[in-house]
Amino acid sequence: MSTVKEKVNATNKEAQLKQSSYLEAISLALWEELERDDRVFLIGEDIGVYGGAFKVTEGFLDHFGEDRIIDAPLEETGFIGAAIGAALTGLRPVVEIQYADFISCGWDQIVNVAAKMHYRSFEPVPIVIRSPSGAGLRAGPFHSQSPEAWFSHVPGLKVVVPGTPYDAKGLLKSAIRDDNPVIFFEHKYLYRRLKEDLPDEDYTIPIGKADVKRFGEDISLITYGAMLQKSLEAADRLISEGISMEIIDLRTIYPLDIETIIDSVKKTSKAMIVHEDIRTLGIGSEVAANIADAAFEYLDGPIKRVTAPDIPVPFSPILEDAFLPQTDDIVHAATELFNY
Repeated sequence: MSTVKEKVNATNKEAQLKQSSYLEAISLALWEELERDDRVFLIGEDIGVYGGAFKVTEGFLDHFGEDRIIDAPLEETGFIGAAIGAALTGLRPVVEIQYADFISCGWDQIVNVAAKMHYRSFEPVPIVIRSPSGAGLRAGPFHSQSPEAWFSHVPGLKVVVPGTPYDAKGLLKSAIRDDNPVIFFEHKYLYRRLKEDLPDEDYTIPIGKADVKRFGEDISLITYGAMLQKSLEAADRLISEGISMEIIDLRTIYPLDIETIIDSVKKTSKAMIVHEDIRTLGIGSEVAANIADAAFEYLDGPIKRVTAPDIPVPFSPILEDAFLPQTDDIVHAATELFNY
């Protein structure tokens, strides 16, 4: 992988138009925001000398120095708390949690301090907490969780889960520029598996705005993160069966873009939600409740959900594949709904 510095400083048109992976898009967003605003700094475990567990910050320490790329001890509560304090002084910290599963170790600082600080004192808390989440890499139950729903129940937090390189870069820039806490989950299965052309100029994507990735007439499929790709694959297969799927990528989990969801359901009259997180009290439950509340009279079938079951993520490859929603599962559920 080319270093971020080489990509940012590329002078020939061919290099500038080269596709970037999901991981490179995140690296570029961090690099460019560090260059743009000297209040931005990064802190996390192994992000400096080692360059991050997934090499997102490789080369950053040499360029920006130890004051802005800070290797933290294995103490999430401590360095999240330190970052909150820095944010209250006017800095803009970006915290990396090495795996999203470990974010629970900093739970108190995130939900009882960062999320409530503006409500209590009217002070901005411009902190981003970013972390690789999700399954598919045979990493077992302690390195594969999708914890986005945990934080979507906490007023004061924004929760972002991008599903493409373009969205990852634009949303991370918006998160860093936001004046209050943003939890930013990056699906690690996508890091090196997904590439996309990125514009050379600076751009941002608004937090809280879903995107219709594919227009259709028969079923509204609402999804986010890695499940976006499987949903698009399912839509391609269903075309041959005469089923036209509209694919809505939430991108931001909290706050939800209810308007885009309802507008789509009013058009198609059928809705299904696909997410990798477990079924009970997942994001799909909230989406379904909003559809039932605001578009019930437009529905021409039950609201379907395709999700993981309510168990820990298995380590066994066979069991993990069975645990994760697959393209076949989406096709089957959509066909049932279409024929209802």
